[in-house]
This record gives sequence, C-alpha cells and structure tokens, in this order.
Amino acid sequence: MIVSEHETPKGLLVAVCDADVLGETFENGELSLTVNEEFYGGEEVEDRDAANSLDRASVANLVGERAVALAIERGHVDEANVLDIDGTPHAQFLRM
Repeated sequence: MIVSEHETPKGLLVAVCDADVLGETFENGELSLTVNEEFYGGEEVEDRDAANSLDRASVANLVGERAVALAIERGHVDEANVLDIDGTPHAQFLRM
C-alpha cells in the first residue's frame, strides 16, 4: 500500500491506496475519483505501517481493496459505508 501523510491545522490527513490504483481514474455515473500522485503518492509501506498511520489520522481517504479492508479491520470504517466506484472500493473517515 502507498501512504501519504499531510499535516493540516485540523490534524493529520492520511491518504492510503493500493499500489495498483495509483494514477488511475474510476467513474460511476456522475461520480469520478482520480487517484493522483499529488495527493495519494507517498511511501510504499507494509500493512502494519499503514495501520499505524490510520490509527493516528484525524481524516483519511482510502482507495483499493487492501487499503479499505485494512480500515474496516481496524474499525475506522464500517463496511456498509464503502463506495464502489467502477469496481474499486473507496472510503473516507473523519475522527471527531
């Protein structure tokens, strides 16, 4: 997985994607998601390191089977709230 961390005034924003979706665009009707290098590009890490980033995140954006499954497994995302965009899972969470 690829993890990108962005410090913001409101906390840590983490973007996690599966390596095979970086640079791809997914569309489903009017909904479009581009997994661009500027936002999602970062360091390729092991699952435990991605989990650590998600555990510290105030906000997270996730794209891909592995990334979303990890967020579900760690209790950050409810499976019922995962979007399917052109066959690719996408989820976000905000910790308040």
